[in-house]
Amino acid sequence: MNMKIGFDNDKYLSMQSEHIKERISKFDNKLYLEFGGKLFDDYHASRVLPGFAPDSKLKMLMQLSEHAEIVIVISAGDIEKNKVRGDLGITYDLDVIRLIDAFKERGFFVGSVVITQYSGQNSANIFKSKLENLGIKVYIHYPIEGYPSNIPLIVSDEGYGKNEYIETSRPLVIITAPGPGSGKMATCLSQLYHEHKRGIHAGYAKFETFPIWNIPLKHPVNLAYEAATADLNDVNMIDPFHLEAYGETTVNYNRDVEIFPVLSAIFERIFGKCPYQSPTDMGVNMVGNCIIDDEVCREASKQEIIRRYYQSLERHLEGENNDDEVFKLELLMKQAGISTENRKATTAALNCAKETGAPAVALELEDGKIITGKTSDLLGASAALMLNTLKELANIPHEVHVISPAAIEPIQKLKTEYLGSQNPRLHTDEVLIALSSTAATSDLAKLALAQLPKLKGCQVHSSVMLSAVDKKIFKKLGVQLTCEAVYEHKKLY
Repeated sequence: MNMKIGFDNDKYLSMQSEHIKERISKFDNKLYLEFGGKLFDDYHASRVLPGFAPDSKLKMLMQLSEHAEIVIVISAGDIEKNKVRGDLGITYDLDVIRLIDAFKERGFFVGSVVITQYSGQNSANIFKSKLENLGIKVYIHYPIEGYPSNIPLIVSDEGYGKNEYIETSRPLVIITAPGPGSGKMATCLSQLYHEHKRGIHAGYAKFETFPIWNIPLKHPVNLAYEAATADLNDVNMIDPFHLEAYGETTVNYNRDVEIFPVLSAIFERIFGKCPYQSPTDMGVNMVGNCIIDDEVCREASKQEIIRRYYQSLERHLEGENNDDEVFKLELLMKQAGISTENRKATTAALNCAKETGAPAVALELEDGKIITGKTSDLLGASAALMLNTLKELANIPHEVHVISPAAIEPIQKLKTEYLGSQNPRLHTDEVLIALSSTAATSDLAKLALAQLPKLKGCQVHSSVMLSAVDKKIFKKLGVQLTCEAVYEHKKLY
């Protein structure tokens, strides 16, 4: 099955690295490049810009790796509250360690980690010790009272001057983080202040994939970015400084626009004048120039907004977010002119659940065909869906068993009699194991199993919230899943 492509990845790789090299050349020996978004697993970008590879930004940076070093930033507040990266399901502090490993594996030099907004948090102290025991340099940056408006304090020895100076050795310093709100920009600015005190002419630039500055403000790709950051309450806006300086309409987001006067004032103190007229000027993002099919990207982004809405409803049911986030996503759906009915798998799953009176799951294949999975005595709805889809893709008639019931029963016995589970139905992982073991003696099972890679990018909706196990399997297969914010059982525990 061929996914529709809306983005030219090769053009992006060459165009983007050239553009960054050009920016480095404008500052003699040191450029701090604030890297927003995910660096080598940008699944959001790959979902809303079909054709964008999740590791595109990393591949592009690898062309600059000899000149680059990486500094990872994490906020002490995020460590303290065990903030979790939604796409990977791991905490920010664990993600810092994962990032260090991943960068090193690819030949990058990771210089250090910076803990920002530090005010004595115990969990931050523990994390600092852990990193230092692993041989990683750690620097501490502090909150500044009146940030970002109190410029005289910020640009002083009591403001940025109080932060520890990060020792760097390469001309391009890439400042990245596990997620937004970590303090990347403040870290860059703090370094500019310290470099200036040391007589070093350092520059700053920003690499932020979204919002895309040279497509319309309410383009679904830009709305999908607002949906992704609904918990931060970021909003995209027209860059007023760029409009004033050049008479050109570009898109930026509120935090960058709000901070620009501060940046401008800091640059003036460093260089005598600010090298940039607007937040847009500071950016080096070429993504908007590499969209080759606008319609494909629009449709993919609308689906992303609906998925974000469902995730927000689930978190709300679990008490992990407030009403505002849900309202914001409802508003974004209105702005994009869509509702949950625009997700075909949703309608199919809900209809199936209504007919059967039990949980149901539906999947939309690349060609638009819908497959459903119902709850039965042997299988949970997700497991049934998995088998039905693999049979469909392998052209195996629906009534043919690819796993014999005789192979399922011992697994059920193991679950209920030996492991004490009250639910005899097989989860997706168990059904895949049963299918794998059947494949040793059955060509049909082997053929069904070989279809698994084709599930990547398919849309799935469940009429109830799925177990962590089922969610994990769908994620590993690259399936884009949403669930109704409804518990499967009425029990409280």
